[in-house]
Amino acid sequence: MGDSETFGIENGYGDEVVLWLNEQAKSNKTKLEARLYGYVIHTKNFGDFEMFSWIGDVQSARKLIVKASKRFKIKIIEGGYKPKERVYRLKKFDYAKVRKGEKTIGQIEFEVSRFGNNQWEIKDEERH
Repeated sequence: MGDSETFGIENGYGDEVVLWLNEQAKSNKTKLEARLYGYVIHTKNFGDFEMFSWIGDVQSARKLIVKASKRFKIKIIEGGYKPKERVYRLKKFDYAKVRKGEKTIGQIEFEVSRFGNNQWEIKDEERH
């Protein structure tokens, strides 16, 4: 079982896509549950995204979010990529790909304080 909070759906499609993801997971008998957590993140290069979290199988989550991007013709943020080096910092970092269908159009670096209950913020973004 895995989970991630650095996945996003193009703003305006959140409810529809999360409902579709959960229905697909149930019909495919896949362990996956997605839910919005009411937070929109603004990017300079890619637009606004409704962030969502999921619990379940990592591979299923990645496959379904790419399928959703193709089906709804929207951009998504596919998070959960960790840095290779083990550096201890005061903040937690996570890396994400911005995709449209199967095509990667950019990357985002997120950060959040290790203490407290803060939201992820964009530290850096890069267009491909």
